[in-house]
Amino acid sequence: MTASVNELDVHPTLDLPLLHDLIHPERPLWTPRQLRDLTSIVASELTTPLLDVLRFERAERWWVRLALTEGVELWLLSWLPGQGTQPHDHGGAAGSFTVLLGDLTEDYRYPAGPIRSERREVGATVGFGAGRAHQVRNLDRRDAASVHAYSPPLVPTREYASLADIPTTIPQLPAQVRR
Repeated sequence: MTASVNELDVHPTLDLPLLHDLIHPERPLWTPRQLRDLTSIVASELTTPLLDVLRFERAERWWVRLALTEGVELWLLSWLPGQGTQPHDHGGAAGSFTVLLGDLTEDYRYPAGPIRSERREVGATVGFGAGRAHQVRNLDRRDAASVHAYSPPLVPTREYASLADIPTTIPQLPAQVRR
């Protein structure tokens, strides 16, 4: 990994003992299950500080990084009705997200597998390995928000015209240099 994160970098509003206990700065890589546990606990136990940070932007989806270590990055995203991502993978990083507010629809596909669709309601959490592409959208009438985690951190995403276009393997992309 080309990223260098010498210490725990935490959003000031979430610089709380619980997050420090959860983020494990010494852990070099996180499994999908560990990422799932992280996003689930952060969304359920840190709801009030997350809502203090949360913003909604009409022009584009809003997001903020909540924490960064050598092994994981943690994000908060908001989704107004109609907002969503393009189909994408996470460059070979494992990931997870938990729905904090509202409902999100996730269409996803593993290489050579069928395209699947799931409606994710408040509290729903999904963890996934490196070989998965997806598209997340707010198809509901209410605002939505979600907590996301990725390991290794700082790996760029690759976008596709359609989930049908993902290759037979999703190779690891190099991590970006932290600024």
